[in-house]
Amino acid sequence: MATADSIRDAYIDYVLTEGHEPESVYKFAKANEMTEAEFYNFYGSFEGLEQTIWSGFVQRTINEVKAQEIWPQYSSREKALSFFYSFFELLKGNRSFAIYSYKKAPRTLGAPRVFTKMKDIFEEFAQQILNEGLESQELSDRKSFSKKYKDALWVQLGFVLNFWMADNSAGFEKTDEAIEKGLNVTFDLFQRSPIDNLLEYGKFLAKNGGFKEAMGL
Repeated sequence: MATADSIRDAYIDYVLTEGHEPESVYKFAKANEMTEAEFYNFYGSFEGLEQTIWSGFVQRTINEVKAQEIWPQYSSREKALSFFYSFFELLKGNRSFAIYSYKKAPRTLGAPRVFTKMKDIFEEFAQQILNEGLESQELSDRKSFSKKYKDALWVQLGFVLNFWMADNSAGFEKTDEAIEKGLNVTFDLFQRSPIDNLLEYGKFLAKNGGFKEAMGL
């Protein structure tokens, strides 16, 4: 009897062997000794199947990093780094499929449609670790702008994914470097800076009528 995993594995084997998706669900099902109905019990289309594969990569990574004994002790920055390193370590074993799926997928506002489910899961996870950082004051709460932090992490994930696909270094060590440098810069921007202090001081003076006096006016 067909299962979600057996269908997924058969699909990945087919597209990597043939270089394209099956002509139809009927032909794919017949070649793998199952009925169309069995396929549709788990997936609505080949694109939906690929969406599930990508979201599975992210969910598996989240489960693995959260299972680490040291996870609760990590800062938001460290949790993000742990996820990124683990995600691309997982992708190493699925590189051929990742490149195939990414390059042929239709785009929606620049992002492949196969990333739809993955994006939802990643952003929920990202918001969780960002909220922890905001509560601990590791990150600066900039009101409405803070809501965009998760978008910045999603963009960073897309950037590193593109970098990884073009990376020819041994063990993809250049990708590890890109993760470290990119996320550290991103979290530096999330943290409190002298500009935040300046803005708060300006608001304080404006609210208390001391702006003109401070400027010598």
